[in-house]
Amino acid sequence: MESSNKPASKLTLFLILGILSLLIGLFFSYTAFTSVSAADGLAGMYILLGLIPVVILIIADRICVRKFGAKKVNKVQFYIIGILVLLFILNWIRL
Repeated sequence: MESSNKPASKLTLFLILGILSLLIGLFFSYTAFTSVSAADGLAGMYILLGLIPVVILIIADRICVRKFGAKKVNKVQFYIIGILVLLFILNWIRL
């Protein structure tokens, strides 16, 4: 059984979340740069610097998809997201 070369079959959770965060981050950093105050411009620079790990995560995701396949990578990514959500809920209950 050969894998399909369609782009939709290679989508992963981290790729979708990464692209969304890049779009939202670029929009907010642009709006912060065009504001009048210097503090907003600095916030825009911090947002842009915060997008560097997102780009690294997307690159690592694409390398893993090429090596292991989208189905296996998606399975691991859902486990990672599930564990992070569980830790968030446990921390919220603790507070």
